[in-house]
Amino acid sequence: MPLFYLHIHYCDGLARDEEGLELPSLDAARDEAIAGARAMMCEELKQGRVRLGCHIDIEDGDERLLAVVPFREAVTFTGLEQAKSDTGIGNQR
Repeated sequence: MPLFYLHIHYCDGLARDEEGLELPSLDAARDEAIAGARAMMCEELKQGRVRLGCHIDIEDGDERLLAVVPFREAVTFTGLEQAKSDTGIGNQR
C-alpha cells in the first residue's frame, strides 16, 4: 500500500507528519485529511473559535505534493442568511 504524509498547516505554523499512513489511494488519504481537519475544528469550536484558513498537504513517499485539503472545504455552513437576519447583521440602514 502507498505511504501518504499529511502535513498540517496551521495559521501559525506547520506540523509535519513524520510517520505517514499506509492507505489504499489518494482518495483515502483525502478522506483521512478531511476527517482530521474536522476533528481539529471540533476541538477549536469547544474553545469558541474555528480557524478556516488552515490546510493539510498530502505528499507521497518522495515528498511530492499530491493534494491540498483546505479546512474550509471540510465543512458546510448552513443557515448563514437566517443568522444574519435574526441578528440584524447586514440589515443596518
